[in-house]
Amino acid sequence: MIPILIQPPAVEPVSLPEAKTWLRVDHTADDDLIVALIAAARLSVEAAARKALLAQTWRLALDAWPGFDVLVPLAPLRQVSAVRVYGADNAASVIAPATYVVDPPSNRVRFLSAPRAPGRPFSGCEIDVIVGMASAPDGVPQPLRQAVRMLAARWYERRGDADADARFDSMPGEIAALIAPFRTMRLA
Repeated sequence: MIPILIQPPAVEPVSLPEAKTWLRVDHTADDDLIVALIAAARLSVEAAARKALLAQTWRLALDAWPGFDVLVPLAPLRQVSAVRVYGADNAASVIAPATYVVDPPSNRVRFLSAPRAPGRPFSGCEIDVIVGMASAPDGVPQPLRQAVRMLAARWYERRGDADADARFDSMPGEIAALIAPFRTMRLA
């Protein structure tokens, strides 16, 4: 299953003015940098939490249906906007919503009957999903918004400098502690 971002969040969980206040920056020279750091921090927090913070649309491309249940690898699932299967002629057919059930708590799409098999061998099936904890920044839990602020500030202040013993594969402890209660756990 290949997830492809179709539409990123319309806004970030932390606005530029909020970030500048947190950073105590009162000039505009670094605005583009701060905006980029906010987006990068959101992506890092999402990866650590294994959850999308804000509503975003993804396409899941599958070679074949895995059975009656499709586990969506992105969380939290808000809704399914389209399910398609491609024929041998590369023409897409929309699968009627009445033939499947969306279960957001389990992040699953369950077909009520066997869906039509794809006619092409690669990416013959597609599911478009909307995932995210909230549709607006104020719906994102405050600890996760704080984690975004703190991580963006850390990167802004260090500008790529790092301690010789710094690890780049883990989140700083104080930020990880903010994320931990929201993290989606997985077995294996």
